[in-house]
Amino acid sequence: PMLLDVADELHRYSRQGENILFEGAQGALLDIDHGTYPYVTSSNTTAGSSASGSGMGPCDMDYILGITKAYTTRVGSGPFPTELDDKVGEYLGTKGHEFGATTGRERRCGWFDAVSLRRSARLNSLTGICLTKLDVMDGLEEVKICTGYKLNGKVIDVPPIGAENYAQCEPVFETMPGWQGKTEGRKSLDEFPTEALAYIKRLEELLEVPIDIISTGPERTETIVLNNPFSPT
Repeated sequence: PMLLDVADELHRYSRQGENILFEGAQGALLDIDHGTYPYVTSSNTTAGSSASGSGMGPCDMDYILGITKAYTTRVGSGPFPTELDDKVGEYLGTKGHEFGATTGRERRCGWFDAVSLRRSARLNSLTGICLTKLDVMDGLEEVKICTGYKLNGKVIDVPPIGAENYAQCEPVFETMPGWQGKTEGRKSLDEFPTEALAYIKRLEELLEVPIDIISTGPERTETIVLNNPFSPT
């Protein structure tokens, strides 16, 4: 039995003007309905599940923040078009300490996949994005962004249905200059290398969602808030 009516409590707090935060776990493309089935989890991981699971109406969500790394990772099996099996992939994994939080398994690393991320942004109706681990990419001579997939001789900009088709996709990359200066620990965009700023701007263009928060290190203080989710402009 429930100790109280959670939905009613949430609506009461909402009417009083209180801030309410829902935090989801796991990536959008691990969603049992919208993910790369069968390489998914057993539940819905998209933002909509916060409404159905809590009792808050979907229109009561004022702001939806998506969290993504500045590069792409995956734990375990499943299609991963931008995966890097080279020194760059090793560099990202080592510098980013890429091991599963629960299983401890080594994460697979690859270039930023804007095709998958744009799909995730649409599935979740994202208001803004928090870009993490940008500092891990400090020192790379060049960086790449996947802007499309080659599948059956055609270039597509939307992920195919099903893991089998997904696994056959070849990435189409856009290459940009890397940056030798540091983003690590920086507290303002004014301190960023111009190449890092260009990378952030390009991600915003491809994802069609603004980047509102940037993480520049593992500490809580190493965060640049461009648009506060609790007081969006």
